[in-house]
Amino acid sequence: MQKNDSISIPVILKVGSGALGCLGPTLREGNLTEVVIYFGNGLIELFGTKVMESMRTAGINVLEYQELDTVAIEEIIPLAFAIPNKAKAVVSIGGGKVIDAGKYAAYLRGMPFISVPTSSSSDGFSSASASLLVGGKRNSVPAKLAYGIVVDTEVIRTAPVKFIYSGIGDMVAKITSLYDWVYEARQGASVLNDFAVMVAKKAVNSFVRTPFESIYDEVFLKELLDSLAMSGIANEIAGSSAPTSGSEHLISHALDKFLEVPQLHGVQVGIATYIMAKVQDHRYVRVNKIFTDTGFWDYVATLGMKKEDFIKAIDMAPSMKPYRHTYLHEEQYREEAKRIVMEDEILNKVLV
Repeated sequence: MQKNDSISIPVILKVGSGALGCLGPTLREGNLTEVVIYFGNGLIELFGTKVMESMRTAGINVLEYQELDTVAIEEIIPLAFAIPNKAKAVVSIGGGKVIDAGKYAAYLRGMPFISVPTSSSSDGFSSASASLLVGGKRNSVPAKLAYGIVVDTEVIRTAPVKFIYSGIGDMVAKITSLYDWVYEARQGASVLNDFAVMVAKKAVNSFVRTPFESIYDEVFLKELLDSLAMSGIANEIAGSSAPTSGSEHLISHALDKFLEVPQLHGVQVGIATYIMAKVQDHRYVRVNKIFTDTGFWDYVATLGMKKEDFIKAIDMAPSMKPYRHTYLHEEQYREEAKRIVMEDEILNKVLV
C-alpha cells in the first residue's frame, strides 16, 4: 500500500443550492481565471447558458468548451494534450463519464481539476482515480483528487431519483468496506491507516444519522454529498480505495463483468452492502433502516434483479481484486453470503 507523507485535499468546496450559478465567482476566488470546460452529454443545452453567464460576469476566460461522452483512454490522452498551455484548470460538469475523463486529462497535464457533479450517484466525483476504458475494458487508473468540488443541490434534486438512491448505496457501503479493511489488516494482508478509518467512519456515521422527512430535503442532500466528498479524502489519506471499497464493491464489479445491462454502481453496491453486513454480523440493522426509510428497498424491488446473478457475483468477487483479503476471499464467508441471498426475508422481497 502506498504510504503518504503528505495528502491533498480540495481547496474549493461549495455544496448548496445555487452553487452552479456561482461557479464563475468560485473560480475567480481561486484565481483560476482561464479554464477549459467539459460538459456531459446533453448538458450544454441544460446548463450551458447559466454556466457561461457565470463565467462572463466573473471575468473567467473560457478557452474552450465542449460536450464529452467518452471514457476511452485512447481518446482522452490526445484531448488532454490539446488543452491550451495557458489553461489554469479543467472543469467537468456532469456525471461519472465526464468527471472521470476531465479528471484524467487534468492529471496528465498536471493542472487543477474542478469537479461539478450533476448527480449524487457515487463518491467518484471526489476520488483520486478514474474509471476508464483501457483496451475496451473498464479499469481504474490513477488520477488526481479534485482541487475543487462544486455541487448544486438544486441540480441534484432535479436529477432522476435513481441517482440519489445510487449515492445512498455507495455511501452506506463504507460500513462494510471499513469492516473488511480491519479484517484484512488482522490477516496481515493490509496496514490500517487510523486517520483514514476515522474520516471514512465519521462520513458514513454523519450521513446515516441525519434526520430527514424526504430524500429531497436540503439537509439530507447536502449531508449525502458532503459525506461522499469526505470518502474521497479518506482514500487519499490511505493511498488506496480500501476505506471505501470492500467486498460489497467486489460483488458490484463482478455484476458489471457479466450482466448485459448492469444497474447503477451504487444500487448494486447498496444491495451487496446489506448482504455483507449480515455476513459480517455488523450494523445490518442500521443498513436496513436507512434503506427502508429512504425508499431504497422500494426502488430496488422495481428493478427485477436476480438472486442467481448475486450468487454468481459472490463466487467471482475474489477474482476482481485477488490481492485483497476481504471476507469474500474466504470460502466460508462466500457460502454464508450465498445462503443469505437465498434465505433472507428482505432480499426475497426485492430480488427475483
